[in-house]
Amino acid sequence: MVASKPVDSRARIEAELAYARAARRHGKEGRARVSARRAAGWAIAAQFPENRQRDAYSHLRWLEGSAEVSRELRSAAGRLTEQVKEDHELPHPEDPLEDAEMIVVGLLGDAVDGD
Repeated sequence: MVASKPVDSRARIEAELAYARAARRHGKEGRARVSARRAAGWAIAAQFPENRQRDAYSHLRWLEGSAEVSRELRSAAGRLTEQVKEDHELPHPEDPLEDAEMIVVGLLGDAVDGD
């Protein structure tokens, strides 16, 4: 999951966030959330290569409990792992794409290129 070069990793993260935004524009909110989680997980893997989690969800759960980042980033990670309710609504008002972008920028720096 960890890319060999930070630049490659950042490009892959940016591409996944672009895919999430495109999925949302096409009404695929579930796909957008999955891509947002994946991008955030890759950012966590890039910033903390010693954290050898197996997937994006596990990286997010790890970050949620980490004392190495701000409460804001921990909260964003926690929201990205929450399940949708039976009516397909999130249990919180925050935008998962914004949460993922917050994690990416918070960990890797620079602004995220938002279409």
